[in-house]
Amino acid sequence: MKRIFLVGYMGAGKTTVGKDLAKLAGLSFIDLDYYIEGRYHKAVSRIFAERGEEAFREIERNMLHEVAEFEDVLISTGGGAPCFFDNMEFMNAYGTTVYLKVSVEELAKRLELCKHTRPVLKGRSGEELRAFIAESLEKRNPFYTKASITFDAEKMLTESDVHDISNALMKIL
Repeated sequence: MKRIFLVGYMGAGKTTVGKDLAKLAGLSFIDLDYYIEGRYHKAVSRIFAERGEEAFREIERNMLHEVAEFEDVLISTGGGAPCFFDNMEFMNAYGTTVYLKVSVEELAKRLELCKHTRPVLKGRSGEELRAFIAESLEKRNPFYTKASITFDAEKMLTESDVHDISNALMKIL
C-alpha cells in the first residue's frame, strides 16, 4: 500500500507531475481540488466565494482525510492545503510527502499565463504578481518544508522535462 502527497505552491506542477508520476508508479491519481469540485458540484473558486476561506479549508481537510484512506494513490493537494489545521503532519503520518519546490521567478512566469483562472491572482501582473507570490511563499514555506522529500521542480518547460522529474522522483521514492 502506497500513498504519496504532492505539495507546493500553485503553479509548481503538482497536477502535471502527479498524473505522470502516478502512471509511472502504477498508482491512482487524485487532484484534491478536482475531488472537492466533484463532490460539491462547484468550482473551488465558487465554494471560496460562497462560503469563505474558513469553510473551504474545513471542506478541504475533510476531503484530505477521506482520500488519505485510499490505497495505492498519489494525491496532488491544493497549494494552501498543507498550511491549515494539522494537514501537513497528517499527510506525513499517512504517506510520503513531496514538496515540489520552484523559485518565485519561475512561479511568476508560469502563473502569468494562467492567472485568469485563479481568482487570487486576477489583476496582478509583473512585479505585483512576483511580490504576491514571494510573500505567500514565505508564509507557506515553513509548512512545505516539513515534507519528507523536497524536490527541485524548476525546469518544467516540456513534456520531456515532466517525465525527467517523474523518473527522478521514482528513484527517490
